[in-house]
Amino acid sequence: MKRLLSFSLCFGILLFWSSCRNDFEFTPSKGNLEFAQDTIYLDTVFTNIGSSTYNLKVYNRSDDDIVIPTIQFENGVNSLYRMNIDGNTGLEDAQEGKFFEDVELLANDSLFIFIETTIDISTLGALENQFLYTDKILFDSGNNQQDIDVVTLVKDAVFIYPSKDDTTGIVETLSFDVDGDGTPDETTLEGRFLTDDELTFTNEKPYVIYGYAGVGSGKTLTMEAGARVHFHADSGIIVTDNASLQINGALSTDQETLENEVILEGDRLEPLYEDIPGQWGTIWLYNGSENNTINYATIKNATIGVLSEGNQNAPTDKLTITNTQIYNVSSFGILGRATSIRAENLVINNAGQSSFAGTYGGKYNVTHSTIANYWNSSFREYPALLINDYILDENNTIFTNDLTEANFNNCIIYGNDNPEFILENEGDVFNYKFTNCLLRFNDNNLQGNGNYNFDDTAFYIDNVFNENPDFEDPYESLMKIGEDSSAKGIGSATYSNLVLNDILGASRIDSGSFDAGAYNFSTFED
Repeated sequence: MKRLLSFSLCFGILLFWSSCRNDFEFTPSKGNLEFAQDTIYLDTVFTNIGSSTYNLKVYNRSDDDIVIPTIQFENGVNSLYRMNIDGNTGLEDAQEGKFFEDVELLANDSLFIFIETTIDISTLGALENQFLYTDKILFDSGNNQQDIDVVTLVKDAVFIYPSKDDTTGIVETLSFDVDGDGTPDETTLEGRFLTDDELTFTNEKPYVIYGYAGVGSGKTLTMEAGARVHFHADSGIIVTDNASLQINGALSTDQETLENEVILEGDRLEPLYEDIPGQWGTIWLYNGSENNTINYATIKNATIGVLSEGNQNAPTDKLTITNTQIYNVSSFGILGRATSIRAENLVINNAGQSSFAGTYGGKYNVTHSTIANYWNSSFREYPALLINDYILDENNTIFTNDLTEANFNNCIIYGNDNPEFILENEGDVFNYKFTNCLLRFNDNNLQGNGNYNFDDTAFYIDNVFNENPDFEDPYESLMKIGEDSSAKGIGSATYSNLVLNDILGASRIDSGSFDAGAYNFSTFED
């Protein structure tokens, strides 16, 4: 009986308490909503590529539970934007994501509106390669109406992508001579070969590549000054047997816009993705490709910036790379395998493994370059510079190949780890030399032994060790040297006469100061 009485009493109190509440009594909104911002800027998108999701927070600062009669786009069902309000997509059919009725908002509470867009620039009647698309989100109507502007810049682009079977969903893959026997081999690499009319990338529109764009045998892909190339995830360029890549950028007058450089990066244009490594694959100079040149390019946010394989004994270098920056790669900035690379005024920084790796032997001649690594996103196993002459197979069997040359002249090799260069040899031919460089190496367990006898002038001449390079801001990949840099004046005139101007076009000879690295300090003096 006591239990029944106790339950009845509690039930009566609960019933009385709930009858006094007005939680479910919503009054119409009176136009007093507050917003986290007055304009939603959806960052630049390419035509027909969906944007990221952006949000708007809406506040009810009053003590009343309110209902917002309508939330809709000013352009109605024709709007190219779509909304989701706290997980709801609104009315079905054509108005889904466009029109919402009777949206409830509790007193002193808030709700989130999520906004996205996918825009086909051709439907806008745009005459230019970019178009500013705008709309408004309308809250209520009449005298109570409030609105928020929504703005997106849409860019037109040239899209290069493999075909896809609509029935099976199978994506086209590349077939080419993988093993060098003269017969094409099927691969699992999604992509297609560029047609003849696609082999010149101009600066008229950006290029967006899905999968790997292949350069076929005997063909040359040319990128003209000012070209912009964007890669989707797991995409890149592969240059096959007897094919060539020519990136012909030029010195820019504006170091912010780099108007004349060729820029290769991911296809997400939002600021959030500006410096995220590993957004796309690599520029793959496959074994048998030849006479590849890269001049005045910026390569960023790849997995491997440039992968160069084979051809170490060809009459001309497989890759000549000059006046080029490679930043924010999740693995290697440049990875060479039994190949030949000549580099001048090259800057590499921020790599998840090594900035420059010459592996399985090869031939490397690097002059007036800055090879740095200030990666701080995860543990880094390898130094900024890695040179070796071997590979291991799956059974840990060692295969060696001659390192015929590895010469680093007037360079900076530095980073936030120590040591920042490693030389590993298993074979008999292992030729290397560092001349007039600023180097970071302070390892008592290695120094003085084997490849690290810094007093041996057959391998080390006039280098400076473990002194401050005084980079402008290496964690932001600003690699100019400052007034206190120990790279100032340590270069040899012999090599400066081979690379007369620094990466910004300033004369090393006229300055009278032969600074190590790609940047001459006198460039920045008032």
